[in-house]
Amino acid sequence: MDLARHLRHFLVVAEEMHFGRAAEALGIAQPPLSQSIQRLERELGVALFDRSRRAVQLTTAGQLLIAEARAVLAAEQRLRTVARKAGDGSLGTLRAGVPPDTPAAVLHRLLRELAAHSTGLTVDLHELTTAEQLRLLATAELDVGLVEHPVDAPDLQHGPSAELPLGVALPRTSPLARLHEVSLADLAGHELILSPRAAAPGRHDELLEVCRAHGFVPGRVRPARNPEFLLGLVLSGSGVALTREVLARREPRVAWRPLAGRPLRLRVGAVWPDASPHPAAPRFAQVAAAVLAEGAVPLPVPVPENPAGPWSVVYTVHPAQRTDGDATLDARG
Repeated sequence: MDLARHLRHFLVVAEEMHFGRAAEALGIAQPPLSQSIQRLERELGVALFDRSRRAVQLTTAGQLLIAEARAVLAAEQRLRTVARKAGDGSLGTLRAGVPPDTPAAVLHRLLRELAAHSTGLTVDLHELTTAEQLRLLATAELDVGLVEHPVDAPDLQHGPSAELPLGVALPRTSPLARLHEVSLADLAGHELILSPRAAAPGRHDELLEVCRAHGFVPGRVRPARNPEFLLGLVLSGSGVALTREVLARREPRVAWRPLAGRPLRLRVGAVWPDASPHPAAPRFAQVAAAVLAEGAVPLPVPVPENPAGPWSVVYTVHPAQRTDGDATLDARG
C-alpha cells in the first residue's frame, strides 16, 4: 500500500469536501479517488467520511487524522530530501586525507569552498602521507585522498590534478641565491634534502630520475618528514631542497629560486575507491585541484643586491636615557 499517496488523496478531499472537485484538483478520475479513500479506510479500520448525507462530512476520526496525515507527509518529504542529499554527497561525513605539508591557506579555502557547496557535509580531514592514504583507502578507512602522483593503484578513480612548480631552497648566504633562477646542474656537489621515499615512492623516484637526467646526482639524499625540519637542514648548510615556494617562505633566512626550464613539477590530485565511492569524492577532487592550482601561481622572486652579505641592526639609545658614555651602537652581523 502506498500510504503517502492515499494520505495525499485524503487531505485533498478533506479540503474540498467534494469528491468531484478533489479528483479534478488531483488530475485523476473520481472512481479511482473513491477507491483510494476506501482502501485507506480499510487499512486504518475506521471511516473517514460520512457518506450518509448529501454533502461529504468528515467523521471524528477523519478530523483527527488531518494533522497526523500532514505530519506523515512532511516526514516523508524530509526523508526524501535527506536521501537525495546523502546520495549527491551534500550530507554526511567525508573522510579525506591531505599531505602533511599542505599550506594552511590551501586547507582553509578547500574547506570553505566545500562548505559553500554542501552545507550539510562534514569534512573529516586527516594529515597523511601518500602511502598512508593509499593504505587507508584500500581498507575503506578513508573516503578520498589528496596524493602526490604518480601512484600505482588500479582500483582507484582519479580526479583532476594540479601541477605545482618546484624550485630549490638554499641558504641566503649561498652564492646560488644571487641568481634569478638555478639549473639542476648548478646543484652538482650538493646533498639533497627530500621527504622519505616511503611517504610517496612514485614521486620520490620520479624526482631523482629527473635530477639525474639534468646533471644533478646528489652525493647523499637526506630524508626530512617535517617541512620545518627540512628548512632547518637547509639553513644549517646540510644540503638543498627541491620544494614549493610557499613552503620555503616559512623561513626568511632561506632563499627559494625557480629552476631553469621548470623541469620539476609536483602533481597532486585526489583519488578514491572505484567500488562504492563516496558521492562527495568527485566534488572534493575538483575543488582541491582548483584551489591548489590557484595557489600555485608563482610570485615575483625578490633577489637582494647582496644576498650573501650580513644584515645590519642598529641599536639607538633614547636621548633621555643617554649618559656621557652612551653612543649609538651599530651592530653588524
